[in-house]
Order: sequence, then structure tokens, then C-alpha cells
Amino acid sequence: MNDKIALITGANKGIGLEIARQLGKQGMIVLVGARSLPKAEEAAAKLQAERIQAYPMELDVTNRQHIAYAADRIEKEYGKLDVLVNNAGIYLDHEGTDVDMMRRSFDTNFFGAYALTDSLLHLLKASPEGRIVNQSSILGSVGTILGNDMYGKASAPGYTASKAAMNAWTAQLSIQLGDTPIKVNACHPGWVKTDMGGSGAVMEIHEGAETAVYLATLPGDGPTGGLFHKQEPLPW
Repeated sequence: MNDKIALITGANKGIGLEIARQLGKQGMIVLVGARSLPKAEEAAAKLQAERIQAYPMELDVTNRQHIAYAADRIEKEYGKLDVLVNNAGIYLDHEGTDVDMMRRSFDTNFFGAYALTDSLLHLLKASPEGRIVNQSSILGSVGTILGNDMYGKASAPGYTASKAAMNAWTAQLSIQLGDTPIKVNACHPGWVKTDMGGSGAVMEIHEGAETAVYLATLPGDGPTGGLFHKQEPLPW
């Protein structure tokens, strides 16, 4: 198996689908993760129509059975994983601030990514150049939270705190994997015209996917343990 295998979570629409598209156009086999199989199948069919090797995968990152299935399927069918893009994420702060909202935000935005990555780590180590990309946000950069105007200075503790946790974990995971060829980075896609970003965003979806694609295809001498937008490092 010389083809590169990439798994993208939350890939049935928006930035996730575009990441899958751009990686697929580079010749990778892309596994299209979505919370329901019909959504994954629909997205994979769109990519297949563009002559991309895309295959659906039912993968709700908060579902332990889905995670176990994904790991087992990838191991049996490919024996390795070259790229993992932890793209699945939610923004629930518009529902109001309470402990339930905070828990649900962390379950998807942090714990889901953590659990999935942990279950796939042996397959990423089987790749000669594994890449882990954690879809984060400048809103999770603690040093810039107070000065960031992406959402008009609206309070968003669930989203920002869960992304800050992802950032800290990204740095820690890069230390843990420092003696391997695996590179681990987080990315800020920008303010993108998606369901989450809204119509007032300043970037198109294809632009929002570029940072994750850059980090997923880093050369051997590329960076690890950083937060990036496009190819520029951002402060943690």
C-alpha cells in the first residue's frame, strides 16, 4: 500500500469536505468521516464524482463504538494511517452558558479528538510520515482572546475553552511523539463562510481548508507542535 490514507472527521460539509477534496486531488485516499452513514455516503459520492478516491465512514467522535470501528476498519483495510485531520467541531455558546453546554462542547471539540487520535496512534506510527492536524481557532489562543473581534467580542466560553484545551494537548502530543516522524499541529482556518462562521465571514471555504492541507502534507523537515494560519505561526 503506497497510497497515502487520510481520515477527516466532520467531512460531510464545509471546511471538512473541502479538506477531503484538496487532499484527494493530491492523490490521497480520503476517508470521509461524518456522524451518520448517509451523510458520509453523500459527501463521498460528491468527491467520487470528481474522480477522488473517497470512502464514507460513520464516525461520531463522541461515540466509542464508532471510534473502535474506525480503528479496526483502517487497520484491516490499509494497515496504516498517514493523515488524521481532527476537524469535527461544534459551537454551542448561542444556547447559553451552563455546565451541560460546556461538557458537550468539550466532548466533541476536545475529548472526541483525543479519543480518536489515541485509538489511531499505532496506525499513524505505521506510516513513514504520519501527520496529525487539529482544527482549532485563534479564539482558543489565550493571549488573544480579549483582543479578538471574530464574533464581535461575544462571550463564547464553551468554544474558546475547548479549543484552548486542544491547543495545549497539541503541544503535549508533539512532545510525546518527538522521537517519531509524526508531526502534530493545530490550525486556525480563519473566519470562513460556513454554517458556523456565518455569511458575514471574510473567507471562502476553499481558503479555510488551506491551512489544514498545508499541515497534512508537511515535508520531513516541517514544523511540529505549533498553531498555524496559512503557513504562519500563531501565538498559543
